[in-house]
Amino acid sequence: MLSRHGAGIVDADAIAHELTQRGGSAIDALRTAFGEAAIGADGSLDRSWMRARAFADSGARARLEAILHPLVRDMSNHRAEQLCAAGSPYVVFVIPLLVESGDARGRFDRTLVVDCSEATQLARVCMRPGIDRSVARAIVAAQATRTQRLEAADDVLFNEAPLDEIEVRVEKLHQRYLELANASSSASV
Repeated sequence: MLSRHGAGIVDADAIAHELTQRGGSAIDALRTAFGEAAIGADGSLDRSWMRARAFADSGARARLEAILHPLVRDMSNHRAEQLCAAGSPYVVFVIPLLVESGDARGRFDRTLVVDCSEATQLARVCMRPGIDRSVARAIVAAQATRTQRLEAADDVLFNEAPLDEIEVRVEKLHQRYLELANASSSASV
């Protein structure tokens, strides 16, 4: 919704998918770290195989993150620079594991948490292909708690309200972010 108002969007998950597709920048490092079994027949990361290991073994998850997170961060920063150069009034970084990374305050001016109940979060994870309820529980358990995410938030958008209410709230957020971006631009001139 913010992109419809002109915000530049940098999506960390989309970047991670690019990096782990056939020929992606992370494939060789993933193959070295996890072996040939980590790479699917199509040459991309076997996400189901990796998910099973990463959420069962914190060491495997740490190795995966050590490979992907720096690459995602570099590509995200590059895309943000491109969006700003193209005239985006501000850039929104969509980062599902921002709180877990621990560097939100150092990298970003504000943190917007898109919030929902824990039951809705679990149900939404189960909607992804190849994820059953037990895998979904492991994924949710490995993430920051709802309380931790809300404590990190400057702004909260509750994502279980009727769509028209969400759109009104997004419009208000957009106006606020424009004000902040304009004030920041004025201060640095």
